[in-house]
Amino acid sequence: MTQLRRMMLEELQRRKYSKSTIRYYLQTVANFAEHFGRSPDKLGPDELRSYQAYLLRERKLAVGTVIAHVAALRFFFIKTLERRLPLDDIPYPKHPRRLPTILTVEEVAKLIDSARNLLDRTLLMVLYSTGMRNCEVRHLQVKDIDSKSMLIHIQHGKGGRDRYVPLSPKLLETLREYWRWMKPKTWLFPGTVHNWRPDKPLTPKVVWDACQFAVQQAGIEKHVYPHLLRHS
Repeated sequence: MTQLRRMMLEELQRRKYSKSTIRYYLQTVANFAEHFGRSPDKLGPDELRSYQAYLLRERKLAVGTVIAHVAALRFFFIKTLERRLPLDDIPYPKHPRRLPTILTVEEVAKLIDSARNLLDRTLLMVLYSTGMRNCEVRHLQVKDIDSKSMLIHIQHGKGGRDRYVPLSPKLLETLREYWRWMKPKTWLFPGTVHNWRPDKPLTPKVVWDACQFAVQQAGIEKHVYPHLLRHS
């Protein structure tokens, strides 16, 4: 590991960035340096502008992806190298704002009713009722369900933040039915390894598959994925 990479890694870890973000930021800076064939600390505003144009025009990356690249490069130059680089030198490209596709109440009800089992049904209900993200649902623990206060505690959500979301009576009823059936210990939705349930969270694919199976059974033609339930 080079000294520059180590410096950036330490800065990211010191600010408690997630492991996936750390990998993404480090790889982005490595790709930037490789593109120009020079060490990234020897590059500057001219190369930054040129690289952003290359990503948009030649690589034809989505605006959101280029924004993520810019965030990584900004971090490297401003936080790691401590350069007083004007933000105008590395602006974020404008992102066209579009309203997301959402499901109607009737479509959501049909989706949930089409779940293949109680696990899938409970997952879909939690996603819709609370607006949680896929990762947040998978890492829910049994102790996070507070039936007395009618709240669900989300630990280490996006940005590492904790928060509470309301627990509806209907969802609580389903969660109780699910608990009597599954008997989870630590993780509310434990994963499976060789048909055995170890004390570990589900994988993202399980949540995705639960959603896709229900969509097909319900005959919904919209492009449905777990995060769409958060929008809905």
